[in-house]
Amino acid sequence: MGKVEECCSTHLIDGDGKFNVDGIEKFMKEVKLGECGLSYAVVSIMGPQSSGKSTLLNHLFHTNFREMDAFKGRSQTTKGIWMAKCAGIEPCTLVMDLEGTDGRERGEDDTAFEKQSALFALAVSDIMLINMWCHDIGREQAANKPLLKTVFQVMMRLFSPRKTTLMFVIRDKTRTPLENLEPVLREDIQKIWDSVPKPQAHKETPISEFFNVEVVALSSYEEKEEQFKEQVGSLRQRFFHSIAPGGLAGDRRTVVPASGFSFSAQQIWKIIRENKDLDLPAHKVMVATVRCEEIANEKFSGFATNEDWCQLEEAVQSGPIPGFGKKLSSLLEFCLSEYDAEVIYFDEGVRSAKRKQLEAKLLQLVQAAYQSMLGHIRSETLDKFKDAFDKALNGGEGFSVAARGCNQSSMSLFDERCADAAIELANWDTSKVRDKLRRDIDAHVASVHAAKLSELTSLYEAKLNEALSGPVEALLDGASNVTWPAIRKLLERETESAVSGLSGALSGFDMDEQTRSKMLVSLEDYARGVVEAKAREEAGRVLIRMKDRFTTLFSRDSDSMPRVWTGKEDIRAITKTARSSSLKLLSCMAVIRLDNDADNIENTLSLALMDSTNGAVTSRSITSVDPLASSTWEEVPASKTLITPVQCKSLWRQFKAETEYSVTQAISAQEASRRNNNWLPPPWAILALVILGFNEFMTLLRNPLYLGVMFVAFLLVKALWVQLDISGEFRNGALPGLLSISTKFLPTVMNLLKKLAEEGQTPATSDPQRNPSPASKSFRNGVNTSDLSSSASSGITSSENGTENSSPSKHD
Repeated sequence: MGKVEECCSTHLIDGDGKFNVDGIEKFMKEVKLGECGLSYAVVSIMGPQSSGKSTLLNHLFHTNFREMDAFKGRSQTTKGIWMAKCAGIEPCTLVMDLEGTDGRERGEDDTAFEKQSALFALAVSDIMLINMWCHDIGREQAANKPLLKTVFQVMMRLFSPRKTTLMFVIRDKTRTPLENLEPVLREDIQKIWDSVPKPQAHKETPISEFFNVEVVALSSYEEKEEQFKEQVGSLRQRFFHSIAPGGLAGDRRTVVPASGFSFSAQQIWKIIRENKDLDLPAHKVMVATVRCEEIANEKFSGFATNEDWCQLEEAVQSGPIPGFGKKLSSLLEFCLSEYDAEVIYFDEGVRSAKRKQLEAKLLQLVQAAYQSMLGHIRSETLDKFKDAFDKALNGGEGFSVAARGCNQSSMSLFDERCADAAIELANWDTSKVRDKLRRDIDAHVASVHAAKLSELTSLYEAKLNEALSGPVEALLDGASNVTWPAIRKLLERETESAVSGLSGALSGFDMDEQTRSKMLVSLEDYARGVVEAKAREEAGRVLIRMKDRFTTLFSRDSDSMPRVWTGKEDIRAITKTARSSSLKLLSCMAVIRLDNDADNIENTLSLALMDSTNGAVTSRSITSVDPLASSTWEEVPASKTLITPVQCKSLWRQFKAETEYSVTQAISAQEASRRNNNWLPPPWAILALVILGFNEFMTLLRNPLYLGVMFVAFLLVKALWVQLDISGEFRNGALPGLLSISTKFLPTVMNLLKKLAEEGQTPATSDPQRNPSPASKSFRNGVNTSDLSSSASSGITSSENGTENSSPSKHD
């Protein structure tokens, strides 16, 4: 039985008015009061000391409150307020046993605790049992009447209307029927109610607005115990389902959910002890506020440490999670449903407000994970856009069409994935992330757009560079009157081709006409720039080009064969032609003529550099201004000038100086050729020799021996001519030739005679008996004629070879 006491009852408020917080918390857990919601009722009992309150409660509710021992006399058995759970009654019913009134232990002057406990019982209980003696009915100073008056008065000041059932239990009923006792009792209660001062709001409020009055009579427990127990058993049945509509509990508009009962009771007792105004609806809101907030905090803490949420939060940091929105929404809904289940009986406004606060805290907790999920979706969508865009462009799709198509599909994909990640509880706006994705896509498209345009421009610029550089260089190398017209035609043709190609390539880009025209004009300017750059480059090598052209025209004939200066060529005319051609090249390279503007540069250069003789130049320099003494050409802007007049004059002077040697060499070679080929005497000398030498010629014809001697002498002279290289010695002048021949003549003659002697002795020594007569015949006057003839013939051959070998030197 002691175990039952410990588990099912607690000392709620001790005799000193101290609220037993730990005790009621333990009591609520033991009886599982928090699970009851609103399905519970509170019954309290008040009445004079030693009036059998605890005995009535123990029999009525099967509790185990301590009862007075009648053999020890009347004394205080219940101190403060005790609470217990009724056994065997549905719904859960709590009963409070209050300390008796009019106790001698507290004295006559200490009625504060009695009033406070009575007021507490009225504020907490659904049913108030008022235990009273039957003989007190109709008496003015009955035990409960002053207390009831005080309680009603304080209640009117502190409470808002709340229907509480006041059940007057008449103890030790006499033979007087209850039908006679009840009207008297009700009349006494009405008098008490009427006598209580009321606030203005409740001046006319009837007692029925605050109380349901019930009257019950019980026989004496000591004298008629069996009858007492039978009557109590009948009364007990009325407490079953007391909170049902029409039940004994009455109005339950301000009932506090069971889980908040402990806190509510603490606050009510605190306010009563501090003598503060008590408004039950406001108290209900206060209790609901505290309890709902506690429950919300518990659910929030539980969600924050939930394993599924922690795994989800950790996983979303590294990448997107399929079904993220559904998973997180499910966790949030489960958390909120638990909250709703626990606060369902609290004030609706409070629990809704706290629910919203809990929602806000939960959403604030998960928002970072949601933003991470959106970030992953945005990054993946951007990557997929880039891949799809590149694939579309590589497949030959137009740039603008590919950009629009991929953009639309990517944004649709982003919206779908955002919908999958959306949390049902939150109506978060994804427009900022969507706008960020759109900006990233636009930036990538702009980057690719610029890269593609740059690639196209570079491609066509490279084509123009290849199509123009080589041909322009070749045209400028062969400078003539048609060079610049040919360059203009080439430039126009290649530019038109490149512009047409670029224009077609740009058709796939969504460009405004102004930008498109600007690009085409830029390409045209580039083509013109290529030509101008090549012209400037060639202008820097103009002197080399002029010398090459002069050398080509001066040293080679019309068939491109090297010239042999035989003495018949007109070197002056050839030189003038070559210089004129070089001057034409200089005039062609002097300015850029891409606009077909007429100029007089060629004539100016020709008059200043070619057509005037030295005397004329000297005369003109004295009498007039040099037309080339200027840094600009007439009617030619500086931007088109490649070589200024002053630079032309300087280049021409350098050109003449560097080509003068070739002309001098040609003249020297021509003079040498003339000297070598002029061996015959003049015609008149030949005629004189024929006339004057007629007799000698006839003598030779009459005596053939002279012819043989002359022939041998000719061979000897020819051999000496070849050995001494007389023509070569005289090439450098007459005096040097004579000096050289004089020093070599005697050694050459001696060597020649020695060779002849050796050649004559060799056949005789080797074969003296063979063919002697021809050998004797061949020696005439001590000279071997056969050897002389061979030497002469070899000398002639050497002479011819020497002549042929000398011809290149004439050309140098």
